[in-house]
Amino acid sequence: MYSLISFIIVLGVLIFVHEFGHFLFAKLFGVKVLKFSLGFGNKIIGRTWGETEYLLSAIPLGGYVKMYGEQKDDPVNENEQHRSFSHKPVWQRFFIVFAGPLFNIIFALVAFFAIFYFVGLPELTDNTIIGQVQSESPAEKAGLQPGDVIHAINGQETTSWRQVAEYVKESKGDPVVLDLSREGNPLQITAIPALLKDRNIFKEEIGERYMLGIVRDDSVHYVDASFLEASKAACIQSYNYSYLTVLFLWKMVQRVVPASELGGPIRIAEIAGKRLEEGWLHLLNFMGLLSINLAVLNLLPVPVLDGGHLVFLTLEGIRRKPLGDRAMEISLKIGIALLGTLMLFVFYNDIARKIQEWMAS
Repeated sequence: MYSLISFIIVLGVLIFVHEFGHFLFAKLFGVKVLKFSLGFGNKIIGRTWGETEYLLSAIPLGGYVKMYGEQKDDPVNENEQHRSFSHKPVWQRFFIVFAGPLFNIIFALVAFFAIFYFVGLPELTDNTIIGQVQSESPAEKAGLQPGDVIHAINGQETTSWRQVAEYVKESKGDPVVLDLSREGNPLQITAIPALLKDRNIFKEEIGERYMLGIVRDDSVHYVDASFLEASKAACIQSYNYSYLTVLFLWKMVQRVVPASELGGPIRIAEIAGKRLEEGWLHLLNFMGLLSINLAVLNLLPVPVLDGGHLVFLTLEGIRRKPLGDRAMEISLKIGIALLGTLMLFVFYNDIARKIQEWMAS
């Protein structure tokens, strides 16, 4: 139930924000908007206000804004050419198309700002508490457990996790004696570090060092932030998520990240459900991240996506005339094929992941 509710909230809000960007800029430049739909396919409910029909459609995996004269071969009344999308200057059409991803970015900025301003800036607590013990690691073999507090290694006091990592690294594989406390009781354990591969967030090997196979506790505390501090932090957070999204896509092209990591609606619903259970703060942060992902993906230069249309409009601006009908038709067919293939693939990943989970349980 949590997954379904949060899925509706997350996708509903993000699709609305994206399409509202197109809608608002179309209105701003005097384009007549015929339909504003949340979802694709058959109409579930709809109502007309003014000249626009507002719809809720059957397939909740996107939305659209249908504008008057959207395609250059659409019939346009001569008296209403000034309200036709295809008769507007290139720069206005460019901003109408760009407004969708732009509003997703703005939503993320607002979401992150709200978190930082009303809750505070998260700061990782620098401690020596073990948060996770990796399976079959030297730490697990020695008997270390999550929650253990490391006070000293080989008699050297440890007050930060950096010191823990450095002292283990400096051991060169010799046994290390760890003075701990477990549930308030003092304890001493000897462990033998192993030379393990150091990996980044994409699991790429970036070197080797002596490690025990323990991960620090990731608990955070929140520090009050001023308006400017929260605004700056929201911009940095949005940039970091955008950069990581682009980097993730590039690592997939390089085949560093397996394509099986891509998730579809089922995966989004699962994550959103978990975030909602954790609290609205976590759900809002997830919505900000997903909104950034949606903006970046929509800006990819793939026909059918906003990024593809922006490429066509840029070429039209440079050439002083639109691309030929044949070139546009072929490009759109390729874009539809790519998008359809991607949707089938992410659905396959979701289903395969669920089957693996059921078989493992």
